[in-house]
Amino acid sequence: MENFILRTDAYKQTHWLQYPKGTKYVYSYLESRGGGFAGQERTLFFGLQMILKKYLVGKVVTLAMIDEAEEFCANLFGTKEYFNRAGWERIVKIHEGRLPIYIRAVDEGTVVPSHNALMTIENTDPDIPFITNFVESILLKVWYPTTVASLSWEIKQLIQSFTEKTGCDFHPFFLHDFGYRGVSSEESAEIGGAAHLVNFLGTDTLPGICAAMKYYGSKVCGASVMAAEHSTVTAYGPENETLAYRTFLEKCPQDKIISIVSDSYDLIHAVDYIFGLQLRDQILQRDGKLVVRPDSGDPPTIAVQTLEVLWKRFGGTTNDKGFRVLNPKVGVIYGDGINYDSINAILQRMTDNKFATSNIVFGMGGALLQQCNRDTFKFAIKCSAIHRDMQWQPVFKKPKTDSGKNSKQGRLELIQTDGEFKTVPMGSTKSMNLLSEVFRRGRLMKEHTFDEIRARATRGAKCLRV
Repeated sequence: MENFILRTDAYKQTHWLQYPKGTKYVYSYLESRGGGFAGQERTLFFGLQMILKKYLVGKVVTLAMIDEAEEFCANLFGTKEYFNRAGWERIVKIHEGRLPIYIRAVDEGTVVPSHNALMTIENTDPDIPFITNFVESILLKVWYPTTVASLSWEIKQLIQSFTEKTGCDFHPFFLHDFGYRGVSSEESAEIGGAAHLVNFLGTDTLPGICAAMKYYGSKVCGASVMAAEHSTVTAYGPENETLAYRTFLEKCPQDKIISIVSDSYDLIHAVDYIFGLQLRDQILQRDGKLVVRPDSGDPPTIAVQTLEVLWKRFGGTTNDKGFRVLNPKVGVIYGDGINYDSINAILQRMTDNKFATSNIVFGMGGALLQQCNRDTFKFAIKCSAIHRDMQWQPVFKKPKTDSGKNSKQGRLELIQTDGEFKTVPMGSTKSMNLLSEVFRRGRLMKEHTFDEIRARATRGAKCLRV
């Protein structure tokens, strides 16, 4: 898979034979055709820069690749006739192995309602029109970081609504990425982990931080804490559970947060008796915070039960809106079965029981990085125009059997007027096209920093109109 010519769907190797005679340019666009989370059909666009830098920037085609791919395709199809050797040789000889394509895209971090163009692709060499949709297989993978970033962003909006309701401040550690072990590959951990960090700072998925540093020029852009897992607790045995927790508290610097999973045997006993009585003085003498982690049972029920026991043993205050705020030396992180719906259910149960949202944070694993697919937002890249017979001609699909798959036609622009995004025909308005040039003939033309993307995503919550 180091051969760029093989980074596509097999049948695309044959498409150069299929376009109408005289086709010089092919123009395609990316959009979400709907779907999403909590009924909100909108996406936070993110991840294209990673894909471009990793796979498309620079000299990506060589003569050796052409020889290898030709033999490969001959075995694949049973003939050499399907392989476009002349086209690939032209890319090497005329374009020095750089891809003759032009890509425009909305700025990463922008929150855009579905059914709008997020990216457009067209070839720049009239002798190589097939290349536009040849790269679809790679470029469409932007669905993954965009979907993860969009989910994380929607959860951020959800949590903010509860912090406002219960009279406490929002902070960037409310949602922690527990997803590394649950993803299908190292690359998924990198891309998905970075996508989450657009919205929050808490993570245990180190490859996500590394990806943000490598592809977006960030510094270490996430944070974590000392945390126990079941293996470190149960290594002491049930009879020494108190010793295990005491040891963890002693080993953690006194001014730091420590998270301790507490359901290895009996959660309520651990919180009430061990933390609340046996280790209470040790916990209160620390400048840092003990965060209790329940990890089994019905999440809303267990979360509130844990908070009630901590309130009984450690006390706290009642804020101006009448919600209970635990002693700052203790709190809860819930990381079992966490998704958008369970976060909503837990926070609603807490609100009903007069606990402020600030008493809890969440750890989200598989549901954050793995329980999504291209159809979560119904992402697609579709051809909308071709240039032949000396003019641009619109191209579209309109299947009678599924109007949701209707595609746009012509060359497109994304504009925003009075806060509302619209996809319009190119040149039909004087408004600024929000699809800006990001890639041309093998070169990255615009580069985003991670801080810029984060700021843009934050602004999106304030100005978006759907």
